[in-house]
Amino acid sequence: MKVGIGNDTKGFEIKQHLVKVLSTKGYQMDDVGCHSLEPVDYADFARMVCEGVLSGKYDRGILICGTGNGMAMAANKIRGIRAGLCHDVFSAVMNREHNDANVLCMGGWLILPEKAAVVAGHWLDMRFAGGIHVAKIEKLMALEG
Repeated sequence: MKVGIGNDTKGFEIKQHLVKVLSTKGYQMDDVGCHSLEPVDYADFARMVCEGVLSGKYDRGILICGTGNGMAMAANKIRGIRAGLCHDVFSAVMNREHNDANVLCMGGWLILPEKAAVVAGHWLDMRFAGGIHVAKIEKLMALEG
């Protein structure tokens, strides 16, 4: 599975850890940045990852900023993206199984790198359950206008 991953400066440390850990688990990680602690706008990196997901370049995306909220808001502005903010395994599993999320958002201020890797690993391993959730996702996508 190919995963696009992006961050702002507040997510830099966790992103570095995720790339290392998830790569050893067989995921192809494409780190779009940021690649330093110089100030950046999180929306730029959300767009890069989300456009990659929508184009098929990436199977899924991961975005990290300070709280994860900014990345989630930016990602969900892009038609076709279903981004969810998750800091625990249960939320991550439900995010994929029930909501068919294609982008995971996390907050660098809110989760330790080791736990972030566990959460992201479960999220990446999980499949959409389909069934009764399909109609709900269709309604959700229709809200985009």
